Amino acid sequence: MEKKKYPLQTHLKFIIPSLIGVFLFMTPIKVGTGYTIPIAIMANWIQDLLANQLSAIMAVIIVLTALMTIIAKMLGKQALTKTPFFQQLFYVSWFWTITRIIAAIFAVMVLFQIGPEAIKSEDTGQLLLSDLLHVLFSVFLFAGVFLPLLMNYGLMEFFGFLMTKIMRPLFKLPGRSSIDALASWIGDGTIGVLLTSKQYEDGFYTKREAAVIGTTFSVVSITFTLVVIEQVGLQEMFIPFYGTVVFSGIVAALIMPRIPPLSRYPDTYITEQEELNESVPKEHTMLSHSYDQALQRAEKQTSLYQFFKQGFQNVLDMWMGVAPIVMAFGLIALMLAEYTPLFQWLGIPFIPLLELMQVPHAAEASQTILIGFADMFLPSIIGASIEADMTRFIIAALSVTQLIYMSEVGGVILGSKVPVSFWQLFIIFLLRTIITLPIIVLVAHFLF
Repeated sequence: MEKKKYPLQTHLKFIIPSLIGVFLFMTPIKVGTGYTIPIAIMANWIQDLLANQLSAIMAVIIVLTALMTIIAKMLGKQALTKTPFFQQLFYVSWFWTITRIIAAIFAVMVLFQIGPEAIKSEDTGQLLLSDLLHVLFSVFLFAGVFLPLLMNYGLMEFFGFLMTKIMRPLFKLPGRSSIDALASWIGDGTIGVLLTSKQYEDGFYTKREAAVIGTTFSVVSITFTLVVIEQVGLQEMFIPFYGTVVFSGIVAALIMPRIPPLSRYPDTYITEQEELNESVPKEHTMLSHSYDQALQRAEKQTSLYQFFKQGFQNVLDMWMGVAPIVMAFGLIALMLAEYTPLFQWLGIPFIPLLELMQVPHAAEASQTILIGFADMFLPSIIGASIEADMTRFIIAALSVTQLIYMSEVGGVILGSKVPVSFWQLFIIFLLRTIITLPIIVLVAHFLF
């Protein structure tokens, strides 16, 4: 079989958008005392521009999400079949419907300063609505719009096929799983979970592969890590921070598939079939085959309208999908952290470990270790007030590498076809914490 010849236009369609995407999302730019990425610079600009309006804008988005969710529930799933995007966004389970309603009530109370001090105080509701949600608004706006540059023009296919020889020996996974990892890393952990679930349903992954990819490779996106590092006030250290996250995440990804519970999953497909063929065609080298797959993907992208449509859908999905969850779970957890000793009790077993590793403010840091299971932002919100830069760095990096948080990725995994239970998720969360914490602390000692 002869290699397909592509016109110059197709080659440029792969190369130019991919390079722009790499520049926007992955190219460090020096600002002031440190480095950041172009997306973050744009996000900071819009944040400064709308500083006085953003609390009200986010409150409106959260209230609107709750109202649309209630209307969708009343109309029923079938009423939204003609708009699958809005069906998926607004027709959610009763649990998430109630969560969105609670978030809307909280947002109104904080915005208009009504109700108990525990909800509206500077350390709880205002911290979320007037600080964290400002960052979310601006980062999600630009990241969402430009995400298709990385996802739709062949960059993922190119790296996906190139990674086959790495994924099998290192992670015991098929080459295509690197595409799921890239989708998460570049876009959002939930995108990776949904991709994995679909691939599993279509018979491309075994139960073990789906469970491993869903819980180990649905990594937190660059976008989210940016929000986390800004929350703890160390944005000038984004590059070493992200390097630490990637390194400790890779170590966890090497170990997790080789130990229970993930190692005990059967290598059986959802349908009866033979193992998939991952070989490269005779007429191709690995590199030329990867490039060919990228060109095939780029060739399908013909519409600028579709590019912006998907971009703004990403933005809405992030704003309306994530912000209410952060407001509801975040505020409840912050109230528990500020007004009850719950997380102090849960963190007590970690104090001797943190002291042994010479982490400053070990007692305060211990309170943030398990709270990440509820939501990934909570450790950095609670840890932001700790004075030691090193401790805040450790808290931020650990919260990102723990990966499983119920407010998003964990909830999506449970709602998907990926065969993992709630308790297995919690065990995986604990194992990831135990594996990555010493690595992060070691790197932090070198940096500070």
